[in-house]
Amino acid sequence: MNRKKKERQPKNTGQESFDALDLSPIMRRALKKAGFEKPSPIQAELIPLALDGLDVIGQARTGTGKTAAFSIPILEQLDSLEDCRDPQAIIVVPTRELADQVGREAQRLAAGVPTEIAVLAGGRNIRQQLRQLENGAQIVVGTPGRLHDHLQRRSLRTKDVWCVVLDEADRMLDIGFRPQIERILRRCPKDRQTLLLSATLPDTVRRLAESYMQDPEVIDCCKNEMSVDTIEQHYFTVDQDRKLELLLTLLDREEPEQAIVFCRTRRGTDRLWRALSKKHKHCAAMHGDMAQRERDRTLQNLRDGTLKILVATDVVGRGIDISTISHIINFDVPEDSDDYVHRVGRTGRMGRDGVAFTFIVPGQGDFLTGIEQRINKLLIRDSIEGLEPKKKEIVSEDDAGTKAKRNLINPMRRKVTRRR
Repeated sequence: MNRKKKERQPKNTGQESFDALDLSPIMRRALKKAGFEKPSPIQAELIPLALDGLDVIGQARTGTGKTAAFSIPILEQLDSLEDCRDPQAIIVVPTRELADQVGREAQRLAAGVPTEIAVLAGGRNIRQQLRQLENGAQIVVGTPGRLHDHLQRRSLRTKDVWCVVLDEADRMLDIGFRPQIERILRRCPKDRQTLLLSATLPDTVRRLAESYMQDPEVIDCCKNEMSVDTIEQHYFTVDQDRKLELLLTLLDREEPEQAIVFCRTRRGTDRLWRALSKKHKHCAAMHGDMAQRERDRTLQNLRDGTLKILVATDVVGRGIDISTISHIINFDVPEDSDDYVHRVGRTGRMGRDGVAFTFIVPGQGDFLTGIEQRINKLLIRDSIEGLEPKKKEIVSEDDAGTKAKRNLINPMRRKVTRRR
């Protein structure tokens, strides 16, 4: 049965304090210690509904505090480990890096109350995860594949789960995790609470919500916010064979504090990283084929500030929250305009200034138009002298006829089959 969703528009809650959200004194102290001053729109809207036990679909762009929005109500309602040793909440995220980030954020917000949080992601020692689950965990954060693996092993018990969070739901469906997500949802109690967080709400996400959520409230904090006001967005038109030269010149011109350069393929990422490393020492690559330990080390170096330039695929296009990223460069234009929004969202975090550049090869005008329609804003045309695309040579009809005639009478241009 299709249930009618109640759609709510975000209130003018940006100026309220967390004191207005009826949180416990311990949580308010943890928020103050973590540096939270006032709730973002998604936090102010979602937290009261989640505390009331309602199912919620929350739409908000990246960098707006979605993790705290669903972590706070979960932490406020957890039973102690002595009362319940099996997981009470499961948070499902698309990538290993985001799983680690959500786990750290939840642990930070749990300050003052002993809380066991298990991060179950691929590329990690599964024996250590098995021991942690056996010893007891109140919250589980994991990727769909590894959570599904633990369900098959019967090491992840779901009988006491009262809340399931699907974070970055659109991304998880994009990369083919729907079967694993559905099995996780089916194995959890039917009377659970379900929170779905996403930057976009395509039909695939809405169909999933209709199947597995109970009369969800819909919060849309994305209207008129797909283009971040604090981010300058530029584009260059450049020939394919001069993109590397443009990138090197642009980095010299901008001198970014930290930059992420996005490529479309893993092979292209490695190739560009090797080329950049010849000139820029503090440069690294990151994509899905790398070992998890190497990916973790790269992200930590980026957080520490020892890494200045990261060349990456869209594996870091979602959920990676590093506030010092000053520049985003789309070396390869994304095929999907939503991916552009998520890439650009890596800079300008929490109100800081940021700038994004996109390289457009002649013939990719449709991609540029799609991006501008998606964000409802025109990108600023930029250029660097000497690196504009070369104009195609226009040949007159007389010149073309003379050239064709010359080809016909030149015997050296004919291919002659030799006889053995």
